[in-house]
This record gives sequence, C-alpha cells and structure tokens, in this order.
Amino acid sequence: MTDERISHLFQRMRDDMAIRRIGEKTQNDYLRQVKAFTAFVGRSPDMAIAEDLRLFQLDQRQKHVGVSTINTAVSALRFFFTATLDRPEMGRHLCVTHEPRKIPVVLSPEEVARFIEAARRAESAPLARRIKYKAAFSAAYGAGLRVSEVAALKVSDIDSQRMMIRIEQGKGRKDRYAMLSPRLLHLLRDWWRIARLQGWLFPGQNPINPLSTRQLNRACHMAASLAEIGKRVSPHTSRQRRAFSATRHSFATHPLEQDIDIRVIQVLLGHARLDTTALYTRVATKTIREVMSPLDHLSLLGDGPAAA
Repeated sequence: MTDERISHLFQRMRDDMAIRRIGEKTQNDYLRQVKAFTAFVGRSPDMAIAEDLRLFQLDQRQKHVGVSTINTAVSALRFFFTATLDRPEMGRHLCVTHEPRKIPVVLSPEEVARFIEAARRAESAPLARRIKYKAAFSAAYGAGLRVSEVAALKVSDIDSQRMMIRIEQGKGRKDRYAMLSPRLLHLLRDWWRIARLQGWLFPGQNPINPLSTRQLNRACHMAASLAEIGKRVSPHTSRQRRAFSATRHSFATHPLEQDIDIRVIQVLLGHARLDTTALYTRVATKTIREVMSPLDHLSLLGDGPAAA
C-alpha cells in the first residue's frame, strides 16, 4: 500500500509539472531529488515533517554534495510540498546554498581557431562527421549558442536572406534570433552539400533524431585535447561540457573587447538579465588593459625627485 501511495504521489507531481509546462529534463531532475528524499526518510514523503528536511539537508552537507545538486533538491522539494501536497509552510525549512560566482574560462581568438580546426583532425572519425563537428563548433562560437541550441538547430532555422539564425525554445523556453556571419553560412552550406540535409541541421546516428548534446560534448572535449589548449576548458560539471561552454564565453567576451554595446551582446546571448552578461566585463582583458590606472594619471602631474 505504501509503494502504491508513493508511486501515486510521484505521478501526481509529474502531472503538476506537466500542467506548468516544466521541461522534461527538469521534471526528471526534480523527481530524482524527491525520490532521494523519500529513500532518506524511509517512508512516504507526504508524511515528512520539518525535521526530516533539516536532517536531509544536513546529510547532504556532510556528504559534500555539490551546490547545484543541493539547490536542485531545494527547488524540487519546494515544488513537491507546495504544488503537489499543498503544504507551502514546509518550504520555509529549505535552505538554498549560495555558490561564489567564478569567472568563466575564455579562449583567445587563436585558441578558438585551433579548437575549431581540431575537429577536422580527429583521425578516428569519418570526413563527413569531422566536417559536421567543425560546423557545429563554429555555430557555437560564431553565434554564441548553447550546446542544446546547436543540437536542436534545423535547416529551416538558417535564414540566409536576413543573415539570422532562429533559436526555438532556448533556455527559459524562449525564442530568439542569433547572428549568422558570412563565414559561418559558408561552413554550413558546405556541410549541407555533403549531407544533403532535410530536417535537423546536425542529425544523430538515426537521422530522425538530432545529434545528442552528449555526442557534441564528447567531440568537443576531444577537439580541445587535440588543440592542446592548456586552460581548463570547461562549464559547470563534466569536463566534456566545459569545452563547449568556453566557445560561448569567448563569443560573449571578444565582441565586448571590440567595444560592442553590452546590451547588444545580452540580446545575442539570450540573457534575461543584464547582470548575467556583465560578468564578461571581468574577463574582457583587452578592455581592462586599455583603462588607464589612476596611478598613471597622478604621474601626469609630474614626477618629482623621490623623497629621502
């Protein structure tokens, strides 16, 4: 009876998430965290009390669970108790963990060029696949796309008349347009002529499906190794994901160093908030180098003899 009750609660939670149009990946992450909490308390989660939540979070800290996992658990349990169980008071006992915001790893233009060209030097991959990955990496850097956005591109998303790339349902389930450079268009046309694409711009092994983000990340990590880039080329969790994120970080930083308005870069990246884009001002080294130090301004008043 308890197992049936728990299964019913999980299905109800999934239905509640579907009603609110929460993405499938987030649904799976939330359910995984609620199941972990259920295993921890050892009984049906609707019978949990505030002390159970406190002990669960204490256990996570003691086991050195990652900050992102802890915060996902907080969001999942808050949703479960508020939306599914109608017990919003339980959310007061959940603590979000704040993580120091680290500056992103940014490649130089020369490193980006080596990284993209390395896709063609993967000896174990057939020529067509190597060209596909070079085009995919170029799209990530040339248009500032996330790995999921590259994987989801369709041939019809490339608007060569307006020189735009349509991004459907990017992060936050929002549509936007990204820039399409002439060089990127040339690379994509070369790839299209080789593959004779109809639907997905970067199809997977089964052309019915797009290339998976896992495949893209794996190829990206291999290219970073072949390019012999010494930096820790990575984003949040796995080393494979980090390499792909570095291309997007570099896209954001290089135009900033060319004095492109930060609000334009915000739109191109699809950031909802300007302060997210402003993070790149901390790594725009060319911009930083061109700022005159206040100490140098003092020297303009005349350097007198050193004090005895």
